[in-house]
Amino acid sequence: MTHIICIANQKGGVGKTTTAINLAASLAVSERSTLIVDCDPQGNATTGVGIEKRTIENNLYQGLIGGASADSLIHDTDIGYLKIIPALVDLIGFEVEMMSVQGREMALKQLLEAVSRPFDFIIIDCPPSLSLLTVNAMSAATSLLIPLQCEFYALEGLGQLLQTMTRIKNGLNPTLEICGIVLTMFDKRTNLSFQVAEEAEKHFNNLVFSTMVPRNVRLGEAPSFGKPILLYDANSSGAQSYLSLAEEVIRRLK
Repeated sequence: MTHIICIANQKGGVGKTTTAINLAASLAVSERSTLIVDCDPQGNATTGVGIEKRTIENNLYQGLIGGASADSLIHDTDIGYLKIIPALVDLIGFEVEMMSVQGREMALKQLLEAVSRPFDFIIIDCPPSLSLLTVNAMSAATSLLIPLQCEFYALEGLGQLLQTMTRIKNGLNPTLEICGIVLTMFDKRTNLSFQVAEEAEKHFNNLVFSTMVPRNVRLGEAPSFGKPILLYDANSSGAQSYLSLAEEVIRRLK
């Protein structure tokens, strides 16, 4: 069975793309065949694994509108078990062009059905909004992983995301489940990080992963070099935290 994990949070700057790239890379180095689907028009996951945007002929946009086959969109990365379907800014057009198309919420699910079989995991990086692209990602996914930053107002808006998930589960995707909530940007020097962790565990109990991703300079530097943290600095605390998160994900989804 292919596990399709949608990584979503409508708040920006919570470590969503960082988690998508580095969780996928960590799964891949454990020899799980993994595909990243960059579902964000900003294309940060694309550049974050070293894909030069100017070399891309077709991207997720062409796949979603039926202009290209799914297998023609897949690119290799520097990690053998890791591949990616990239995104460019024209993915913004999907929202407008498909607005009146029947079944528009299922376009990504239909696209991935053609390529999912060879992969153990498909990681979908969503835009920072509850848009049609995010609805498509949740409709295609088997589970939802939510990055939650250890900062003020962290829990604000999370209820809206969970309500959207519930609506999708009740209609478009009855099998959708929550894989878990991962705390990001954890700074053990501040009381606030511990307070957010405590609040999250109080509200969501065993949904919160034991692994907490620290605030780490090397994690912030890696995307500018087009590398997952494991290729940039495998000994950093950021790299070790994502390896640990991957182990938890594998255990939860067995």
